[in-house]
Amino acid sequence: MSTVVRTSIGSVCVCVCARINTAKPLIRHCHFFPTSVWPLFSCFQKKCDLNLPRPVQNRAESKISCNLLNVQDGIDDEACELVSGVELSIGEGDDNISAYLFKAVKNNNGTGLLLLSDVFGFEDSFTRDFAYRVACNGYNILVPDLFRGNPWTKEQPDEFEEWIGRQKAERIAEDISRWTKWLVDEFMAAGISKKLGIIGFCFGGGQVLKVLAQDYGSCFGAGISFYGTRMDPHAASDIKAPVLFILGDKDPLCEVSEMENIQKKIGENSKVLVFPGRGHGFAHRPGSPEEDVDAEQAYVIMRDWLYDNLVV
Repeated sequence: MSTVVRTSIGSVCVCVCARINTAKPLIRHCHFFPTSVWPLFSCFQKKCDLNLPRPVQNRAESKISCNLLNVQDGIDDEACELVSGVELSIGEGDDNISAYLFKAVKNNNGTGLLLLSDVFGFEDSFTRDFAYRVACNGYNILVPDLFRGNPWTKEQPDEFEEWIGRQKAERIAEDISRWTKWLVDEFMAAGISKKLGIIGFCFGGGQVLKVLAQDYGSCFGAGISFYGTRMDPHAASDIKAPVLFILGDKDPLCEVSEMENIQKKIGENSKVLVFPGRGHGFAHRPGSPEEDVDAEQAYVIMRDWLYDNLVV
C-alpha cells in the first residue's frame, strides 16, 4: 500500500518556554488562538525530522513532508519547532483512509496516542488545536478521518440521524483498526512506547469504549472519553485498560448515571469526572470564560492521567 501526504494544516499553536506549577512535568505551556485571528500571524517554514522510517503495512514507498505552523509574529523561532504535523493516508481508491499525525519534535516521550474526533471530523479546528496541545506535552498523536471526507456539517442536506446512519460501524471499526496497527508499528514494535493511549470526543468518545473492548488490553494502556455518545455498556466488561470519563451533569447526550454504571463494570482504577453545570462539548469547544476554566482543569487532569498510565 502507498502513503500520500498533503500539506493542509492551519491550526495555530503558540508554545511559550515556561513551566506550569503542577505535580507532573510540563516542558511547554501552549496557548491556542481561535481561527478568527489566523490572518494576524506570520508563518515560518521549518524542516522537521519526523523519524518515520518504518513502512506503513506493506507500502512500497512513503512520501513524508512537513506542514507549516502558524505562530505569533515576534515569538522565538523555537516555538515553531515544538510540534510538527503531517497528513498521512493508507491505501488507494475506495480503500484510502486519511489521518493527521502531530508529533513533539523536542522532548518527545515516545508515546503514541489515538484521538477520535466528534462528528465534525478530523479537520475541525477545535480538534486540531487540542491535538497540537497534547503534542506540545511530548506525545505523538494521530487523528484519523472517521468519516471518509464526509463529516457532519450544519449545511448537510440530510437530517443528522440520516447522516449518521450512513456511517457504517463496521467500516469505522476497520479504519480505526488499521490506524491502530500503524501506531503499533511506529511506536510499540520498536519498543519506543510500551502502550498506546486513546482519547475521544462525543462520537469518538463512544468509539473509545468499542476500541478498548476489542483491544482487550493488548495495545492500549489508558483511555479518556469526553462526553461519549452512543456507548454500548455491554462492552465495558471486556475493557482491561483504565478509562477516564469526563462529562458535564447538564449533558442530555451523556448521562452521568450511565457513565457511572459503565465505569463500575470496567473497574481497574477507572474514574468518572463530572463538571457541575456543564453541557456537551465544553472541554474541547468551550463557549464562555467559565467553560474555559473547566476545560483547562479537564485538560490538566487528562494530561496527568496519560502521564501516570503511559509514561511513568
